[in-house]
Amino acid sequence: MRPAVATEGQWSRVLTMVSQPNPMIELLRTNDLVLLSVIEAILNSERIEFLIADQHMSSLEGSSGFLPRRLLVPSDRIDRARRLLREAGFGSELTT
Repeated sequence: MRPAVATEGQWSRVLTMVSQPNPMIELLRTNDLVLLSVIEAILNSERIEFLIADQHMSSLEGSSGFLPRRLLVPSDRIDRARRLLREAGFGSELTT
């Protein structure tokens, strides 16, 4: 289970990612935690950095589903990430 509050290491990772010259681009939006977990594993296996936005807000709003989590990747990795997810059969989940 993930911690309710971001750890120092997580904040360090976020600060490093947002301070990069490449902006983060949305790869997908979902309320499906299983799908998100699978996609995280695919990106991690290829060493593609990512950020899950709205993770804590989504859990605060409950299960109504009006605030999906957004998975963001650096702009210089977006094409590779999209290709990987299409090859893995998740092309229909991608934000266009």
